[in-house]
Amino acid sequence: MKILIVSPEVSPYAKVGGLADAASSLPRALKRLGHDARVIMPCYKEIDDNGFTLRKGRKSVEVAIDGVLQKGLLRQTMLEGVPVYFIENRDYFYREGLYGNGSGDYSDNAQRFGFFCHAVLQLLRRMDFRPDVLHLHDWATGLIPVLLRTKLKDDPFYGRMSTVFTIHDFGDSGTFPASILETLGIERTLFARDELAHQEQISFLKGGLAFSDLITTVSENYRDEILSNGAGGGVRQILRQREKCFYGIMNGIDPKQWDPSLDIALPRPFNSQNLNGKKGNKRALQRELGLDPEPLIPLLGMVTRFTRDKGTDLMIDAWERLLARDMQLVIMGKGEERFERFFRDAAARYPGRVAIILREDAGLARRVFAGSDLFLVPSRHEPCGLEQIVALRYGSLPIVHKTGGLADTVIDSDEQPRKGNGFVFASATPEDMIGALDRALLAYENRRQWLKLVKRGMTHDFGWNSSVVSYTEIYRKAMDQQFVL
Repeated sequence: MKILIVSPEVSPYAKVGGLADAASSLPRALKRLGHDARVIMPCYKEIDDNGFTLRKGRKSVEVAIDGVLQKGLLRQTMLEGVPVYFIENRDYFYREGLYGNGSGDYSDNAQRFGFFCHAVLQLLRRMDFRPDVLHLHDWATGLIPVLLRTKLKDDPFYGRMSTVFTIHDFGDSGTFPASILETLGIERTLFARDELAHQEQISFLKGGLAFSDLITTVSENYRDEILSNGAGGGVRQILRQREKCFYGIMNGIDPKQWDPSLDIALPRPFNSQNLNGKKGNKRALQRELGLDPEPLIPLLGMVTRFTRDKGTDLMIDAWERLLARDMQLVIMGKGEERFERFFRDAAARYPGRVAIILREDAGLARRVFAGSDLFLVPSRHEPCGLEQIVALRYGSLPIVHKTGGLADTVIDSDEQPRKGNGFVFASATPEDMIGALDRALLAYENRRQWLKLVKRGMTHDFGWNSSVVSYTEIYRKAMDQQFVL
């Protein structure tokens, strides 16, 4: 099959969250199965900032936005044999941040990503590549199936070009004033017929859900949560109407990228057969962050964004109870100022026991995974989650809230002793979180059983092998069925 992955972010070029990792790993996994998979994304300033050199192409298109012709230039590079295309428009994409800056989202995001959607479809005519399937990721690509099934429906070039739309985070629907429709070259009647309308505005996400052949999200449990939640209005109503076309497929990780035996960011390599390096990484992390050099005290790690959705407030509400436990804490992240301020003050009050890192540092994050014994993910909702999977791979047992992909990947070791790989709490409350932590600390005291759990987690296959097979089945279903709204 010929598959074009269309995403607003792709690792290692430009990244905000786990979407970028999925949009990078999936096409490489598809290529290993023999498919012709390619990727297209906007050409952000961050790509230059990260030192990537792109080949300039001769192909370009012009898209009318706000009555002005905006030019899109096609650029290209290769990622492990996978062609990656970039659509360059410096007015729209050569800025700090992908979706916004420190002051919030860019006010013209509808124009920016509306242009991107139009340009992707126009450039397909100019490329020597006509995909069987367009795999579209998140709201920023939501206008592509809308255009295919309305404005371009009678164009034989696009014919039965199938679409699969993946929701990475249902919380962001790409909602804008309805008046933007004419600006983007979309028929106003779509708003009147409700395919794009959401709370008297338009939603890019709703358009993607309404007009795509098939829909997926990034874990089975998250799919069920989306459908069962009573909120969401017309956007969820579309999903309920199309429930038989909606699938949950767990994202994987790249096992070569996340391998503690090969990770150059770690002081000591280790694997499930030889955990001596795990001890060495704990000692090195304690030394690096100024923690007391206590080899036996449990070390709890956390790498996250400081937001309510990520459960940061649960940590704060439970803070004194956390510090009453005999353990050390390493918390790394950035986010809301009120949370950063709390952690900044907390670090000063607990020298030797608490280390707070208020910055992004990919290498140090890996050392936190490798040096911690326990890893906390208290998210209120987590569509897929990467942290808990990396923690398992690096021998740190996760403590997670039972939601989304966390519930699909972490099995409570008390509930299922023969399969367990971590500790799960049912309600997003400080009390339930502390209860799971106490169970984990009790298990830590039994070193033989603890190491058995660690090795079980490290050897579980969370790669893309299973997920990519599921995606190829979805692509074939999309190609076989006739789109019906």
